[in-house]
Amino acid sequence: MNKITTPLSLAAIIAAGALALSTVAAKTLDGHQYLKSAKISLASARATALKTYPGKIVSEELEREHGGSGLRYSFDVRNGSATHEVGVDAKTGAVLENSVEGPDSD
Repeated sequence: MNKITTPLSLAAIIAAGALALSTVAAKTLDGHQYLKSAKISLASARATALKTYPGKIVSEELEREHGGSGLRYSFDVRNGSATHEVGVDAKTGAVLENSVEGPDSD
């Protein structure tokens, strides 16, 4: 028996696909060229960031920055309407930052 897809179920399929793509985009790491220098894995740094400020990671990057070893993972973590920037040292795993992101954050 052939089933005809209704417009509602087709819209649900499209919405699910768009949601999946947006989740992948949020997990794209900026600064991947520094991964060879990091001693802490991205997965471990994510876990540390979420333990520090529970929520959903909406952006992440690995960057050279002053403080700690000079190489840090930086995560924007959203919980409700608040977003925190959590910085994790990429060589030691220490939390370097846990601050509220303002409306004009970079």
